[in-house]
Amino acid sequence: QVQLVESGGGLVQAGGSLRLSCAASGSIFSINAMGWYRQAPGKQRELVAHITRGGNTNYADSVKGRFTISRDNVKNTVYLQMNSLKPDDTAVYYCNVVPALNAYWGQGTQVTVSS
Repeated sequence: QVQLVESGGGLVQAGGSLRLSCAASGSIFSINAMGWYRQAPGKQRELVAHITRGGNTNYADSVKGRFTISRDNVKNTVYLQMNSLKPDDTAVYYCNVVPALNAYWGQGTQVTVSS
């Protein structure tokens, strides 16, 4: 059974940076892709970045060039480096496999960007 715990969120001014971490219990070696999702108030959850086991990455247009996803298969951890943050990035951020599985949703970590 895989459990995913997100951390690293917080309050930051526009233009600032945050680094999110997602620690996975159990093995994620067999999981092909991991992703970071976010859900803003009143909006649907969306996939913002994902990374394959081999390290190939893909990003939503809204974060391309500002966010970087990476993974450490030894530490069973996935990271999301977020730079040049905007108020529109305010959301709860979650990690999950890609495509997402309901059983793996954690509590998420809140990111708030002030203008």
